Amino acid sequence: MKHTELYVIRHGQSEGNLQDLFLGHKDLDLTELGKKQALCVANFFHKIPVDAIFSSDLLRAYHTACPLAEMKGLSITKDAALREIYAGEWEGLSVPELNRKYPETSRVWWTDTGNGRPDGGESVEEVQKRVLSAVTGIAEDHLGQTVCIFSHFTPIYALKTAWAKVPLREMKHQPKPKNASVTHVRYENGAFQLVRYAFNDYLGDLASDFSG
Repeated sequence: MKHTELYVIRHGQSEGNLQDLFLGHKDLDLTELGKKQALCVANFFHKIPVDAIFSSDLLRAYHTACPLAEMKGLSITKDAALREIYAGEWEGLSVPELNRKYPETSRVWWTDTGNGRPDGGESVEEVQKRVLSAVTGIAEDHLGQTVCIFSHFTPIYALKTAWAKVPLREMKHQPKPKNASVTHVRYENGAFQLVRYAFNDYLGDLASDFSG
């Protein structure tokens, strides 16, 4: 039975991370550190064969994928289904501003993320269904191959919860994927097996502590 090797990578440090903003679909790019992290991602895959690259169509994810695509001589397929959560009224707000304007719903987000929903935006459950469907489709279309997928914090956090067969109410206890972290999962016979989650030790001094 053929299987698909999937590597799901969170984007490098973004301007939103640096400014402590809740970005959602707001399309800010990588910082200089984020660009260096993107180069580290490419180097991580130097000896790993890659057959296809997919990315969220938001700049911070796409530009994290670019150095790898250039190194491997591959094109990048953009997919809006791999985007970060749509944050509605929270889009682009600073965290202090968000907490002040929406104290009740932001409290749920910070303390019980799996049950969170930004005001006027997607729920985490909806994000999980959206991204899991997209990633399953990619895996089915690339059986026998190795694929890199560049995405965002909430999608990867929600995917890990699904792959670990943990209910969303327990999501808050799962480790959070940091910038440019690499998650390795194997897809075979309709099921996902988590091999390694949110690995970022390879970044060394370039690691950044932006978990949100």
